[in-house]
Parts: sequence; structure tokens; C-alpha cells
Amino acid sequence: MTDYRVAKGEATEDQFTAAIEKVTAQIPSSIFLAAAIASIIVSLGLKAAKKDHGALFVGQWPAPFLILGLYNKLIKQHGSDAVAAGEASGI
Repeated sequence: MTDYRVAKGEATEDQFTAAIEKVTAQIPSSIFLAAAIASIIVSLGLKAAKKDHGALFVGQWPAPFLILGLYNKLIKQHGSDAVAAGEASGI
């Protein structure tokens, strides 16, 4: 049986991804949570104002905000290329 799993150090991120992650890692995780909660409140307001299309549109935003917040948290804890960074520092 063939093993298709990626081994440690087998795949690395490019410099473009690393640059984006370096900038976005400066954003506090609470910003993403606040954005998700705010979009829920705005969606409820739009629904109460009988603007159903706007409510549905804005109501789809919390999940992406929370996913971005989770990704942000993972980058802060593990880095984009933790194996390569560990090898570079001699760990």
C-alpha cells in the first residue's frame, strides 16, 4: 500500500505567502472575533429592516472571519513553515 502523506520538511511555503503571514500575524485575533460578531449584528439589523438580500449577504461573513482568525492564530503559534524555521535555527 502506498503512503501519500507529506513528511516533515517535504513541502515549504513560498516567500509571498510568508510575507503575507508576517504582516497579517500583527492583527490581534480578537479583531476577527469582533468582525464576526459585528457581521451577525448587522445581518440581524438588515433582517429586521426587511432587507433580506443584504441580511443574507452579510450573514455569510462570520464563518470566513472566524476561519481567518483561526488561521491567524495558527500562524502565530506555529509559523508558516515551522519545520524550515526549526532547521534554520538549528533546532
